[in-house]
Amino acid sequence: MRYRYGPYREGPDPLAPPYDVREALDAVGEEVLNGGRVSDALRDLLRRGPGGENGRRGLDDLLREVRERRRELSGRGRMDGILQEARALLDTAVGQERAELFPDPSDEARLREAELDQLPSDTARAVRALRDYRWRSEAARRTFERLKDLLRDDVLDAQFEGLKQALQGGDPAGTERVKHMMAALNAMLEADARGEHRQEDFDAFMAEYGDLFPDEPRTLEELVDSLARRSAALNRLMNSLDPEQRAELAGLMAEALQDAGLELEMSRLGDALRRRRPDLDWSGTQRMDGEDSLGLADATGALADLADLAELEAALRQDYPGADLADVDEEAVRRALGRSAVDDLAELRRIEAELERQGYLNREGGRLELTPKAVRRLGQSALRKVFARLKAGRNGQHDQRDAGQAGEFTGTSRQWRFGDEQPLDVVRTVSNALLRDPSDVRLLPEDFEVKETERRSAAAVCLLVDLSYSMVTRGSWADAKQTALALHSLVSTQYPQDAIQIIGFSRHARVLRPEQMAVLDSDWVQGTNLHHALLLAGRHLDAHPGFDPIVLVVTDGEPTAHLRSDGLPVFDYPPSPETVALTFAEVDKMTRRGATLNVFMLAEDRRLVAFVEELARRNGGRVFSPDSGRLGEYVVSDYLRARG
Repeated sequence: MRYRYGPYREGPDPLAPPYDVREALDAVGEEVLNGGRVSDALRDLLRRGPGGENGRRGLDDLLREVRERRRELSGRGRMDGILQEARALLDTAVGQERAELFPDPSDEARLREAELDQLPSDTARAVRALRDYRWRSEAARRTFERLKDLLRDDVLDAQFEGLKQALQGGDPAGTERVKHMMAALNAMLEADARGEHRQEDFDAFMAEYGDLFPDEPRTLEELVDSLARRSAALNRLMNSLDPEQRAELAGLMAEALQDAGLELEMSRLGDALRRRRPDLDWSGTQRMDGEDSLGLADATGALADLADLAELEAALRQDYPGADLADVDEEAVRRALGRSAVDDLAELRRIEAELERQGYLNREGGRLELTPKAVRRLGQSALRKVFARLKAGRNGQHDQRDAGQAGEFTGTSRQWRFGDEQPLDVVRTVSNALLRDPSDVRLLPEDFEVKETERRSAAAVCLLVDLSYSMVTRGSWADAKQTALALHSLVSTQYPQDAIQIIGFSRHARVLRPEQMAVLDSDWVQGTNLHHALLLAGRHLDAHPGFDPIVLVVTDGEPTAHLRSDGLPVFDYPPSPETVALTFAEVDKMTRRGATLNVFMLAEDRRLVAFVEELARRNGGRVFSPDSGRLGEYVVSDYLRARG
């Protein structure tokens, strides 16, 4: 058999590595651990942008560029330029005619001068009055023809972008072709309204008149969208002029269209576009400043672009209910900001899509949530940060990646069994396959062997975390959550034989799963019920007889609540003697179980210090007062010390 090698062209590269969303997940997770919602954290990431080596921009960067573009367009010039240019050409033509008439002593010349004297001050009415005037001056006649060509070309170009180029030179055949095009377009729109339009009809239309549409629409709907936006922009331009200017411009436009024989077709087209796109702003106004005077087509184009930018700005803000990156029009981004901005938008969309596709985010009932896989990743990230801060030579300084390793290697291996997490013995695995069939080396499940390790003693680990609102007000809340996730990750991956339980407590206590801890809000209630937390921790230790007990307590306040015999919590401040007595009773039970309580004290309140000192005296545990941001380092180090 012969084989030929070449580039793969049948879709995405099947050998490409998975898209790396770890940094994005860590950024979202950090905000979630600080108490933010997952949807808000993702939105903030998309607003900031992923950054990194490729320097991709976020929505805020794109938004700033769109606003700057709007300011530039708004300052391009005034919208009454066509009126000024038309008036200037009219005055020039009249002046040239007067110069020709002045030397002539005849009565006819005086009558012509009188006719010119009586021209209306309104430019449109003056142009209409001179429509049938027989010019004596050839220069004046040419100037007046330039004026009519300007009006015709600018009015048509205002509706059909790029049409001015097709009409240059004043060729009557060009005007006639435009007239036929508009008639065919109106007929096609009417057929579509009756449900009789076919794509073949549009293709035939474009084959004949496609050179008049530089944006190259592919469907009738795309053409309608382009024309309707410019028509609405022209309406807004008219509305933005003062009443006198508006009337004068309307007259000039009507005169130009009537002169070209296009008035009826343009009216039909305008009505059809309004019916097709009533959602556009047909009655608004727009302010434009600047020293230059813009022609009608340029001003209309600027207003259409401003409307597109306003829509794009609203989509990029993403501040409305149900906002989604899919709402951002990629083509509008390309027109406004260029190809690189489209690439930036695609990168943001990919981040959001990959976080869901790779199983880090999940939508439940429209609500975005972290998955257990994401929480494990956050725990690993938190653990890496802890290890990075540990001093050289301490236990756990390195980032251990051998998940499931429960002791030192013995130098032997055994056959892999389902559920084994010990490292794979690659040499023995491949050797087994070779010995089984040297002619056809294929790995089968029975070939795999894992390295054996010495079995370490197992530990029952309880991490008791204060959830009271004072943890938030003191700035300890995010640190406590990251610590819990880091410790859970360490135990799950490097000490899988240990049984860990996270217990949160405020007015009452409850067992927390890691995914609950990650998105947990603090309990905005008064009460620090360490009594209930120790009760739950005791049950966990009792459920694992023979395990080494490790109990770690993170709190910023002395006990102010206890659990009554009927299961209801009682709050008292200052702490009642009953609360203190019941809490110390659970401490004594822990001591009899052989469990040492190590307390991580996040405040220096006098009552808390006195309570913790008494707890340490009765139990023999240790007391730590970690600096801000170093709680995880202290807790993980203490666990590793206890594990020996």
